[in-house]
Amino acid sequence: MPNYSERLAARVEQVNTPALVGLDPRWEQLPADVKTAAQSAGGSVTAVMARGFKRFCCDIIDIVAPLVPAVKPQVAFFEQLGPAGFTALASVITHARTAGLVVIADAKRGDIGSTATAYADAWLAGEDPDAAPFGADALTVSAYLGDDTLRPFVEKAVQNSAGLYILVRTSNPGAGTFQDRTSENQKLFETVADVVQQLNLSYWPDHNYGSIGAVVGATWPEELNSLRRRMPNTPFLVPGYGSQGGTAADVAGAFDQNGQGALVNSSRGINFAYQKEEYAEQFGPEGWRDAIEAATHQMIADLRKQIPASG
Repeated sequence: MPNYSERLAARVEQVNTPALVGLDPRWEQLPADVKTAAQSAGGSVTAVMARGFKRFCCDIIDIVAPLVPAVKPQVAFFEQLGPAGFTALASVITHARTAGLVVIADAKRGDIGSTATAYADAWLAGEDPDAAPFGADALTVSAYLGDDTLRPFVEKAVQNSAGLYILVRTSNPGAGTFQDRTSENQKLFETVADVVQQLNLSYWPDHNYGSIGAVVGATWPEELNSLRRRMPNTPFLVPGYGSQGGTAADVAGAFDQNGQGALVNSSRGINFAYQKEEYAEQFGPEGWRDAIEAATHQMIADLRKQIPASG
């Protein structure tokens, strides 16, 4: 059975880009026709919003499925709607898997013992989308409680050929408050990085990349370069490109010499591209689907300028 990284690499090779599209539905930013359709069916406020989120995300999936290897639904936007939101999320994940996309559930789970096992059972379907209630290929995880919290997730990832992305150096401005704390001449994020790298060497010693990835923000290009050297067998998930200020040049250090080993995420910049001046003038408010497609093509082309091997 191929591990998660091998399955992902095959998909990246198929579409010839490491671009990852995040699915971050925000009700106030949804196109007018999506809102109108969701409201026309009636129901509670949360039911209406969940209906809109499902349609919007599934439409994005239909647009980007031929273009990118993976999508990353942000679980929080669905979770805020309660049961209706989780039902919508499950449908979105199923729709993406059916379309051939790798699905990374951005839930940032992390806990101890049986609780961590329960989270892993819920999300880490891996190769078989029916192997978990939420049929994701991979899951984002926080290791803040300690390395023992990772074991249940790693065991499930091995069992189901699933993937994990551990928060190592995040893209937010306040990341350094904890992550830059130094002990024994080593920063906290470097300590987490070493644990992640060792897990990959322990479980997948004969693979270029294991299935335990690292989340490293594009807004920290210097650390991105140093962490790639520190974690040569670790796949990266790189947020912060686009709307958060990261550029294609900033993310280039996440890749190995063959242009492999990382996914670069864009969420708002693609989801709501129709609100950008350049696309609004070209397509108008009713052309939001065309704007999403154009923005995705633009991202792919932008990355190829800095990561030639990916093109």
